[in-house]
Amino acid sequence: MGRSNVGKSSLLNALVRRPVARTSAAPGKTRLANFYRVQRGQSPRMFLVDLPGYGYARGGDAAAAEFRSLVEAYFARGIRDQGSGIRIPNPEPLVPIGILLLVDARHPGLESDIEAWEWIKAQPFPRGIVGTKVDKLTRAERTRHARQFETLFDFPVTLVSASTGEGLDELWKTIASLPRQTAA
Repeated sequence: MGRSNVGKSSLLNALVRRPVARTSAAPGKTRLANFYRVQRGQSPRMFLVDLPGYGYARGGDAAAAEFRSLVEAYFARGIRDQGSGIRIPNPEPLVPIGILLLVDARHPGLESDIEAWEWIKAQPFPRGIVGTKVDKLTRAERTRHARQFETLFDFPVTLVSASTGEGLDELWKTIASLPRQTAA
């Protein structure tokens, strides 16, 4: 989950090392919840879900309400297609193992990201934060921004780059640890 154009689809492609999710330089490309069944090595298979981004103004209030409805239905219903507009690849209900908030590492402290984190913390799922586009920062900026994020969110932030692959192994470890976390 994250703002429009934060790199959710690009990161998903980098994680699976294939261009499975459609991407665009223009925000708002992802309009639905897209499910990708993946397996890393001998780990159990799982679904990574690419959600539309929040905060993009092209659709105005109507688009914001649609995003809110989609996300709330997705997490409230345990990923079932019950008229929510969510399409899953098989009919068995799946239970989310966690929520990752993606934030642009170049922009710590955006109000929309802080609001999203507050919403995520209220959900009964393990969670994590991923700082994307870290390749666009200098070393000094990476260090400073990582500290700012961890202070703002009071939570560790995994820094990654879909372009260079930096931090992807650490992100896989974060994903693998989600089912073992408590959501308290």
